[in-house]
Amino acid sequence: MDVRSSTEKARYDFKKAMQEIIDLKGRGTELISVYIPPSKQISDVMAYLRNEYSQSSNIKSKSTMKNVQSAIDSIMSRLRTYKFPPTNGIVIFCGEVPRAGDQTRMVQHVLDPPEAVTTFFYRCDSQFYTEPLLGMLQDKKTYGLITMDRSEATLGILTGSKVVAIKNFDSMVPRKHRQGGQSAQRFERLIEIAAHEFFKKIADNATEIFLEREEMIGLLIGGPGSTKDFFIKEGYLHHELQKKVVDTFDTGYTDEYGLRELVENARSAIVDIELMHEKELIQKLLTEIRHTDGGLSAYGEEVVRNATQAGAADVVLLSENLNKRRISVKCPRGHVYSYTSPSSEDREECRECGAHADVENDIDLVDDFFELADQFGTTVEIISADSEEGEMLMKAFGGIAAILRYRV
Repeated sequence: MDVRSSTEKARYDFKKAMQEIIDLKGRGTELISVYIPPSKQISDVMAYLRNEYSQSSNIKSKSTMKNVQSAIDSIMSRLRTYKFPPTNGIVIFCGEVPRAGDQTRMVQHVLDPPEAVTTFFYRCDSQFYTEPLLGMLQDKKTYGLITMDRSEATLGILTGSKVVAIKNFDSMVPRKHRQGGQSAQRFERLIEIAAHEFFKKIADNATEIFLEREEMIGLLIGGPGSTKDFFIKEGYLHHELQKKVVDTFDTGYTDEYGLRELVENARSAIVDIELMHEKELIQKLLTEIRHTDGGLSAYGEEVVRNATQAGAADVVLLSENLNKRRISVKCPRGHVYSYTSPSSEDREECRECGAHADVENDIDLVDDFFELADQFGTTVEIISADSEEGEMLMKAFGGIAAILRYRV
């Protein structure tokens, strides 16, 4: 699976899991949320949970006490499978949620968060505590950041909502002075030479830091005054980085605070870039569809599935709102078939002979397409439901379309 498809799948799976967790509600304060940072010892967490188990015996409601203790037991059982937390830590949600009648069912979700958990946290409430994870649903596209004037420059990276300063350095450009005559002219030349060398230093550091970052989709440049615009206009940057410059933005600072100010001032441009990528994909699809022979386009689940299995699909476009399952069935008489359904099934009557058939595989439809595409080097793009393009993909094409390498 290519890097982009892998990132898209991880984001989709995480968002799907989060939505399911957010929708769960308990009958009392018996849903437990545990956030474990990578630096926390598992043994310390287990000791904390044992103490919480002991304290829960003071809960007045016997059913709530029982459910809380069962959830803590379940969490500790899962933690025993870890020697230490993963790179970004662990987040566990566990507890009893209502089902039909007076019945409840135990749910447990264990998440590897896409960003590091920073502090240990335990909460027992009527719903799971998801706020720290909601920001991780954002796209983790990366932007290079440069803030500069003639006295200082700072280079950094924006990934999702996280700004990281990588390098800061001062210039050796002299300040202007009040001398007149030939001395002034000579001094001005020295200032311009020093500024030129400083701009080259910024560009060289930008090449070193940004050029090999394949995940970087844009470069944002900020600073006070016109220096940043001069830097771009005179072509100091490597030509490949020059192509990625989104725009320049005014900031009052050129240090690490200036990087954050730059990101804030460039928010609308960043959103436009993310939406533009989806717009370009859908426009490319529509351009192909307008050809009298349908061009290099396919839409509808079965048509796109067949094109992908034939190795003809270059990019598969899927709506994040598909919400369907791909179910594979086999009956005792050997009949095998697959179909798509809004819900999961355990058993059903065989469509071929009417015998009771077992469900052999039940997978989210989007995940099914990711697995299929991976076999043929096909890129999968998840189109957000909030954009105009996402709405068109869902309404006009059932949420599934493809741009082909060649006609099938």
